[in-house]
Amino acid sequence: METRNRLAGVAGSLAASTLFATLYYYTSLLKPLSGQQIYGWRILLTAPCLALLLLAIGRWGEVREILVRVPAEARLWLALPLSSALVGLQLWLFMWAPINGHGLDVSLGYFLLPLTLVLTGRLVFGEAISRLQRLACLLAAVGVGNQLLLASSLSWPVLAVALGYPCYFVLRRWIGTASLGGLWVDLIISLPVAALFAFSDRETLQQLAASPALLLLIIGLGALSALALALMIVASKHLDLALFGLLSYVEPVLLVVVSLLLGESIAPDQWLTYAAIWAAIGVLVFEGLRALRRGRGQPLARAPKRTSKS
Repeated sequence: METRNRLAGVAGSLAASTLFATLYYYTSLLKPLSGQQIYGWRILLTAPCLALLLLAIGRWGEVREILVRVPAEARLWLALPLSSALVGLQLWLFMWAPINGHGLDVSLGYFLLPLTLVLTGRLVFGEAISRLQRLACLLAAVGVGNQLLLASSLSWPVLAVALGYPCYFVLRRWIGTASLGGLWVDLIISLPVAALFAFSDRETLQQLAASPALLLLIIGLGALSALALALMIVASKHLDLALFGLLSYVEPVLLVVVSLLLGESIAPDQWLTYAAIWAAIGVLVFEGLRALRRGRGQPLARAPKRTSKS
């Protein structure tokens, strides 16, 4: 069962990364909406889509459990809005940055994120790191180090991504809301801000009303966002932070692929970054295949021991 849950977590993480990369491209189809408006519509439509998903898979009880706890646990009155603000910042930044000249900053933040998650898992939760994961960390550190040398400094979007997500996941584990239901509660709390962004420009709303195709695209944005976020949360629940963090490298690599498809190019001095990170991902794939064989009962020579306190 443990191996099955682990594999489900890996599959969920990879699928979530693929969908987030799709959303990155999807944003370019939503002109003339601004980054703030896209964020607003994304939240307004993701919340009901996620509610339908929770009902469909029989997990609405997770929402009820949290709501029942609110009157009895004073810490939730502060922790839940903070959790909503942390994830809201990430969702807004993902929509805002590419069309406001900070796309590369956010990409660098996502390259740094797995390393900060690995460090958080080790320091906060005492999670063990296997030898292959150490090798993957080393390879990823080479790539990230090269990228840092090229960037020469860290902007606030970089730090917002690299430090914000670890704080979010740690907070959710601490207050016991690391579930799809907890994510839905986070989105519901942020609805007033989302509505303010979505309806801030009357001229854009008139264009939206006159374009059924754009309206359908916005609805699709909500459905894709709900599914991607759901897969990410499922993955975070089944994996320790070390492996979950390392698998997060798939997303920025896919974002690079999307950028190439949209006409951008990789500078010669950046190839070391991407080659090292692809090598790290290859190590994780190898470890996953070996875990699958071990789960099926096939003998493995000199398989390293792995423990986790999560």
